[in-house]
Amino acid sequence: MSIIITLFMLGVSLSMDTFSISLGLGTFDISKRKMYIYSLIVGILHFIMPLIGDFFGNKIITYLNINVNTLLGLILILISFEMLIDLIKKENKCFSLSYFKLFLLGLTVSLDSFSLGLGIRAITDNLLLSSTIFSVFAGLFTLFGIILGKYTSNKIGDYAKLFGIILLFIIGISHLI
Repeated sequence: MSIIITLFMLGVSLSMDTFSISLGLGTFDISKRKMYIYSLIVGILHFIMPLIGDFFGNKIITYLNINVNTLLGLILILISFEMLIDLIKKENKCFSLSYFKLFLLGLTVSLDSFSLGLGIRAITDNLLLSSTIFSVFAGLFTLFGIILGKYTSNKIGDYAKLFGIILLFIIGISHLI
């Protein structure tokens, strides 16, 4: 039972990045279709990435010399600038995230679950259970973040959008430091 609690706590902590990012994205008028697709992408990637991390282990990280935090930080900063430009232009169209951009954003917020997969066997040998828990939490937190962002945007308008932009920028900077 304590392993389940541990996996739930890990699922929540893995979902915090995607929740924060989704909160910011939700302040822009993202279509319902993209909202659900992005949540699904994040959920699926949070299922797959720990399995890949477990399978390939440390070899990928040392061979490719990937700094996951720097990559995520740069992408978030770029997205925050794109959102700021849309806000300044007063464009009320749907925020222009293509499906490819949704996938890339989902991939970057799922890289931490890859890192967790590297050592997941120290916690449990039941990889399918752990990946399922991570997937469900990440998908739900993503969806909830976007919905909450939309709600605050409807109530306080441009201030919520500005808050979302600042939040994404700060999270991006924090990953660079």
